[in-house]
Amino acid sequence: MLKNSMNVALLLLIQLLLIAIAVQYSTADESFDVRQHLSTVSRYDIVKDISDDSFAPSQNLDQCTPIHLNLVARHGTRAPTKKRIRELEAFAARLEVLVRDVKEQKQSLDKIPAWLMVWNSPWKGKRTGGELISEGEDELYHLGIRVREQFPSLFSEEYHPAIYSIKTTQVPRASASAVAFGMGLFSGKGKLGPGGHRAFAVTSESRASDTVLRFHDCCQSYKDFRRSQEPTVKKLKEPVLDEITHELVKQYGLNFTKQDVSSLWFLCKQEASLLNITNQACSLFSPTEVSLLEWADDLELFILKGYGNSLNYRMGVPLLEDVIQSMEQAIKAKEEGYAPGSYEKARLRFAHAETLLPFSCLIGLFLEESEFELIQREQTLQYPPKPPKTRNWRGNMMAPFAGNNMLVLYSCASDNSSKYFVKVLHNERPIPIPGCNGSDSCPFEVFKERIAAPHLKHDYSALCNVNLEQKKDSAPGMFSQMFGWIFSPRNADTPAQKVEL
Repeated sequence: MLKNSMNVALLLLIQLLLIAIAVQYSTADESFDVRQHLSTVSRYDIVKDISDDSFAPSQNLDQCTPIHLNLVARHGTRAPTKKRIRELEAFAARLEVLVRDVKEQKQSLDKIPAWLMVWNSPWKGKRTGGELISEGEDELYHLGIRVREQFPSLFSEEYHPAIYSIKTTQVPRASASAVAFGMGLFSGKGKLGPGGHRAFAVTSESRASDTVLRFHDCCQSYKDFRRSQEPTVKKLKEPVLDEITHELVKQYGLNFTKQDVSSLWFLCKQEASLLNITNQACSLFSPTEVSLLEWADDLELFILKGYGNSLNYRMGVPLLEDVIQSMEQAIKAKEEGYAPGSYEKARLRFAHAETLLPFSCLIGLFLEESEFELIQREQTLQYPPKPPKTRNWRGNMMAPFAGNNMLVLYSCASDNSSKYFVKVLHNERPIPIPGCNGSDSCPFEVFKERIAAPHLKHDYSALCNVNLEQKKDSAPGMFSQMFGWIFSPRNADTPAQKVEL
């Protein structure tokens, strides 16, 4: 009798434990917001406040005065491009075929989500794409308001284009973002309409020669490098797509291919970011699968736009030169006592993820101190570690829609060891700078010599017009290393080995 009672008690205890585990996982799933895991397709308001709580912003500039601001911002949330719209329309037809195959084989439709059987692209019939949508306008408009509120002394002057220069690429979504930002920045400063708006100038260079904001478009070496690496990136992402494709086929009974899963992930990102729909394409993926797909996107960013190759960011030296030059001019104006209204106080730039990411790399963001030292010695870094390991390299925080870097130049009292400091804000928050001992601020001369100078010794023309044939000799060895990394049994437990890219 006692033995039976103990067995019953043990069974009850096991049931309670199983229920507790189920509740824990259910709660974890409910708290998982897929919109925070969309890499560079993330909405600014969803991810801008995600930060490293362990980082304490420095207080050493409390008695200093901001005298100049450099902004490098990505455009706001945009619609799918024309090419992507056509892909989504084709995918709707593909889903019809998959469902029809199940019906023709007289299999049960119970496992297939109802939305999937009737889905049509929300952008069906659109002839144009890629434009800034209303949410994107809102992101930049309110960013402009917040920047003015954060630095009132910098934006107290009467507007003049020589004091507040606004530059953008010739891509409409970038120029529209500049306009939305300017409307927020200068709201209430003019006499136009009920909002007290005022006119302001937005300038841009030709796409063919814009080496400051569209350096990737003007760099032939980079185009060749990217073209050569895209098959490798595809191979690196395949194991993730293989794994998830197998699970989706088993779960929903549809004969998905890897390309179908890639299209579903793209659809998930568009629905969640642009439409706030998370119960359709995104619901097909578990949080673990979303994390893997996000990592695969981030890995592609790392290789093709980030620290995976020094050319990815060193082609941005014209932009870095422009930033340093603007600071030096501001220091000269301060030192020589220029009259208010006679010198530039902010240089505001609006471009793309392909601009913001390389610029972030140029100033050494998202690195550990040891990794910064490797970059200084022009050595390659390890790949971002695979989930569940944590990583600094995350597209959702580095370059979401409307993502931005602000470099604020401060003037300090002369009894400081340095009179001028640079403070770096990423998405409006102070961020550690490995080149400045992990602080968010740095003496200007240290910033210039330790962070900028190693890059500025490279000439854009020499970087972008060199013959790459000599570099291709190492490609087979590189590919072999990558291929081995993909299928290595320890890949799930250890970061990628250093690979020369």
